Amino acid sequence: MPEICRFRGLRITMYSGEREHPPPHVHVQVGSQRAVYQIADGSRMAGALPVPAEKRLRQWLALNQTALEENWRLARLEKPLVRIPPL
Repeated sequence: MPEICRFRGLRITMYSGEREHPPPHVHVQVGSQRAVYQIADGSRMAGALPVPAEKRLRQWLALNQTALEENWRLARLEKPLVRIPPL
């Protein structure tokens, strides 16, 4: 599970094994809490994070949507993912 970013307690990963599993999404961990968020609109698909962490994540998702979509495309091609800068 490649880590694509880590900042302010958030660890963000994208599983290449899920490249065919729409919609495009990322997995996020803060401490022992985990959640899955859609890239397109930042909506939560599963799990839960503390409210402040979720706000930071959604801001990061909005700022990096193009790079995240490119990583999803790379994952579908089974190519290495690119790290994305933190907030």
